[in-house]
Amino acid sequence: MSAEAADREAATSSRPCTPPQTCWFEFLLEESLLEKHLRKPCPDPAPVQLIVQFLEQASKPSVNEQNQVQPPPDNKRNRILKLLALKVAAHLKWDLDILEKSLSVPVLNMLLNELLCVSKVPPGTKHVDMDLATLPPTTAMAILLYNRWAIRTIVQSSFPVKQAKPGPPQLSVMNQMQQEKELTENILKVLKEQASDSILVLEAALKLNKDLYVHTMRTLDLLAMEPGMVNGETESSTAGLKIKTEEMQCQVCYDLGAAYFQQGSTNSAVYENAREKFFRTKELIAEIGSLSLHCTIDEKRLAGYCQACDVLVPSSDITSQQLTPYSQVHICLRSGNYQEVIKIFIEDNLTFGLPVQFRQSVLRELFQKAQQGNEALDEICFKVCACNTVRDILEGRTISVQFNQLFLRPNKEKIDFLLEVCSRSINLEKSSDSLKGNMASFLKNVCLGLEDLQYVFMISSHELFITLLKDEERKLLVDQMRKRSPRVNLCIKPVTSFYDIPASASVNIGQLEHQLILSVDPWRIRQILIELHGMTSERQFWTVSNKDFSHAKQLFAACLELVTEFSPKLRQVMLNEMLLLDIYTHEAGTGQSGERPPSDLISRVRGYLEMRLPDIPLRQVIAEECVAFMLNWKENEYLTLQVPAFLLQSNPYVKLGQLLAATIKELPGPKESRRTAKDLWEVVVQICSVSSQHKRGNDGRVSLIKQRESTLGIMYRSELLSFIKKLREPLVLTIILSLFVKLHNVREDIVNDITAEHISIWPSSIPNLQSVDFEAVAITVKELVRYARSINPNNHSWLIIQADIYFATNQYSAALHYYLQAGAVCSDFFNKAVPPDVYTDQVIKRMIKCCSLLNCHTQVAILCQFLREIDYKTAFKSLQEQNSHDAMDSYYDYIWDVTILEYLTYLHHKRGETDKRQIAIKAIGQTELNASNPEEVLQLAAQRRKKKFLQAMAKLYF
Repeated sequence: MSAEAADREAATSSRPCTPPQTCWFEFLLEESLLEKHLRKPCPDPAPVQLIVQFLEQASKPSVNEQNQVQPPPDNKRNRILKLLALKVAAHLKWDLDILEKSLSVPVLNMLLNELLCVSKVPPGTKHVDMDLATLPPTTAMAILLYNRWAIRTIVQSSFPVKQAKPGPPQLSVMNQMQQEKELTENILKVLKEQASDSILVLEAALKLNKDLYVHTMRTLDLLAMEPGMVNGETESSTAGLKIKTEEMQCQVCYDLGAAYFQQGSTNSAVYENAREKFFRTKELIAEIGSLSLHCTIDEKRLAGYCQACDVLVPSSDITSQQLTPYSQVHICLRSGNYQEVIKIFIEDNLTFGLPVQFRQSVLRELFQKAQQGNEALDEICFKVCACNTVRDILEGRTISVQFNQLFLRPNKEKIDFLLEVCSRSINLEKSSDSLKGNMASFLKNVCLGLEDLQYVFMISSHELFITLLKDEERKLLVDQMRKRSPRVNLCIKPVTSFYDIPASASVNIGQLEHQLILSVDPWRIRQILIELHGMTSERQFWTVSNKDFSHAKQLFAACLELVTEFSPKLRQVMLNEMLLLDIYTHEAGTGQSGERPPSDLISRVRGYLEMRLPDIPLRQVIAEECVAFMLNWKENEYLTLQVPAFLLQSNPYVKLGQLLAATIKELPGPKESRRTAKDLWEVVVQICSVSSQHKRGNDGRVSLIKQRESTLGIMYRSELLSFIKKLREPLVLTIILSLFVKLHNVREDIVNDITAEHISIWPSSIPNLQSVDFEAVAITVKELVRYARSINPNNHSWLIIQADIYFATNQYSAALHYYLQAGAVCSDFFNKAVPPDVYTDQVIKRMIKCCSLLNCHTQVAILCQFLREIDYKTAFKSLQEQNSHDAMDSYYDYIWDVTILEYLTYLHHKRGETDKRQIAIKAIGQTELNASNPEEVLQLAAQRRKKKFLQAMAKLYF
C-alpha cells in the first residue's frame, strides 16, 4: 500500500461514523460510504430518507447570473446523487411495497424514470411498442417495474384516504403540501391516460419464458465507470439480481388483477379478467412457495379479492371446485341454482364451516322472495330450513320457529327429505356421543309431534333411527306413544319395532310437566321444554307450576290445624307463610292480567306489616314481598300516611316503600315541595357508599386494604337490587331508574350523561363524591334497565336510557339500535311522527355522532335536518367526507332541505362525479320540495321522508 493511500485510510477511519445531520448526504457523496452506511443494523437516516434527499438535491433548480431560475444542471454531482438514489433502491431490492409506503408519488416517479434512463430505455418511446423478449434483461425489468408501479398507483388512488388532522397552520408547509398535491394529480392524470398501454405491457410480460434481472448496487457502479463497460457485463443475461420467471409473473398477475378489479366498477365484464389473474396468482404462489425473496404478495388481501370475484363472477366448471362454500352459495343464489345451495348446506352440516348467521340470512332472503309471489320457492324454503334445523340441533340449539311453522302440515316428501338430511349430516363412525344424542332426541321429538301414524312409521323404521336409539329408549317411546290412542289397527301396517302406538300423548305431557316442576338444572329444563313444545303448541308451560300453589296451601292449612291448639307462635308463622303463598298465587295468576287483588288480601298485607308480636321469627322475604305488593298495586296512600312510625324505624323495606310512594305523590307539585325525593336520594346514596379499611405497615405507611358495601345504609346494595326486581309498576321503576341515572351522572369524569324521565327531581351534587362506589352504581343502572325492559320492552323512556348507556360506552351501533327502537315503539314503526319529547335535540345529536363515528356520513347529513334548527355546518362537513360507509347517493331521496341538496350538487360537480350530481339534481327537482309550496305541503314532504329514512335505518340496525 502506498503512503498516500495509507494516510487516506487512516484519515477516513478516524472520522466519526455518523456525521452531522446537516451534511450527511454530502459526507456520503464525497466519501463513498453509502454501502457501509446501509449495512448498519438500523441506519439513520433510513434508506428511503436517503432516496428522498438524494433526489431532492439532484432536482434543485439553479439560478443564473441574471437571477433567472433554470432547470437542474446535468453535472457530475447531480448524476452521482441520482445514481446514489438508485443504489439505495437496489439495496431495497426494488420492493414496490416498501417504496410505495415511504415515498410520495412524485419522488417514486422520479426514481423509476431514472431507472429507465440508466437501463437504456429510449426516451419518448412508448413501452407498448417495445418487444420485451428482445430487450436486455435489466431493461425489460425496468420497464416492468415502471408499469407495475403505474397501475398500482392508479388502483391505490381509487381508495378513500382518511385525511390527517392538520397541525398549526404554517404558510411554507401549506404551500409545499399544495405543490406536492398538484404535482401528484398531474402525474396521476398522465398515468391514467397511459393505463391501457401499461396493462398491455404487463400482459405481454406474462408471455415471457425467460428469467429477468434487476440492477444491483454493483451493476449500477459499473454503469458509472467507463462507457465501454456499459454494454458489457451490465447488459449481459447474468448481470444483476435474478428474478425467476414464476416470481415475475406472480407479481404481474396480482397487479393486473387489482387493476382489472378496480375497472370492474364501471365495466362488470372486466371482473372475469380479474378473477383469472387472481386465481393464477394463487397457483403461482403454490408453485413458488412461501420462501420466495422477490415475490411479496399480501395473501389475506389476495384471498379477499378471490372471494369477491367468486361473488361477482359466475363460476366455470373448472374453477368452481376451488371455491369456498361461502362463495359457491352466493353464486348459486345469483343464478337460481337452489338445489346446489341445499347440497352445500347438507355437506356443511358435517363440517360446521359456514357461520350460522350466514345460513339464516340465506333463508331470510329466500323467504322474502317467496313472499313476493314466487310460490316455487316454498319447497326450497322448507328444505333450507330443514338443513339449518339439523345444524342447530347438532350444535345443541333449539328448534327454530320457522321449522315448526313449515312442518305444521307434514307430508311424505317432507319426511323423506328430513330423514335424508339427518342421515347425510352425521357420520356415525366418527361423530361424538353428544352429536348422536342430539340427533336421537330430535328424531324422537319429531315422532312424538306427529299425529299421522304412517309418518311415525316412516321415521321409526328408518335405519338411522334404529341405530341411534337404544332398545330401552325405543321401548320407552313405544310406551309413550301407546297412550295416544287405544284404537290403532295394527293389521293395517305391521312394524317390527313398534307393536302398539296410541294416538294421545297427554300422559307423557303430564309426566314431563311434573319433571319441569321438580327440575332445577337449567339444561334439563331447556330439554324438557323442547320436548313439550315438540308435542303440543296449545299450552303455556310457564304457568305449569301454578297448580302447586293450591297443593301447598292444603299442606299449610293442615299444618295450621295441627299447631293452633298448642302453639300460637307457630300458628302465626303458618299464617305468615300462607300470606306469602297467597301473594305469589295472585301475582302469578290473575295479577298478570292486571286484575286487582281482593281487598281481603290487601288487609292481610297491612296487618302483617303492622304486626308487633314478640318472639315471632319474621322472614325478610315476606316483608319484601308485602312492600313490593303494595307498590305494585298503587297503595301509595297507605304507605305514605298510614304506616305506623315504628315500622319506618324497624323495617328497611317499609322505609324504602314509604319514600318511593311519597316521592310519586309529590311529583305533580312544585319542585320546592319535593322534600321526600331528597330523603330518598340520601338513603340510596348511603346504600351505594363504600367503607374503606386502612392498615399501617411496618414502615409507618397507611395503605388501603379493602373496600366493601357500607353498613351505614338501611340495607346492602344487593338487597336493594333484589327488592327492585320484585317491582312491576312502571312509574315506580321509572323513579328508581331516574335516581340511579342521576347518581351515575354526578361523577366528575362523566363525559356523556344518561337521560331519564323525572331526573330533575334529584339533587345535582353529592358532598362527598369519594364515598360513593360509582362502579357499582354503573353496574346497577345496567341491571335495572335490563330488568325494566323485561317488564315492558316497549317503554320508550327505558329504551332511551339503554341507548344512552351504549353511547356512553362507545358502542355506537348498539346505541343507534335502541334510539331507533325508542322512536319506533311510540310512532307505529315511524308511520306517525315521533313525539318531540322522545327525539329531543340531544337524542338526535347523539344519533348524529353515532353515525359519524361509524363513518355513515350521508346519514349524518340527513339527521342534521331533524334538529329544530338545521345544523348546516355538520351536514356540509360530513358530506365532504369521501370514505363514507353508507349508501351515499341512494339516501338522497330522504333529504328535504333544498340547501343541503344544492350543496351536494356543487360538491359532486367540483369532484367531477357526474352520475351522483344528476341524482342530487333529480332530488331537488321534485315538485313537493318547491319553496313556493304552502307550509303544510313542505311539512308533509319532510314528514314522508323522515318516515322512509327512519324505517330504512331501522331495517339496517335492527
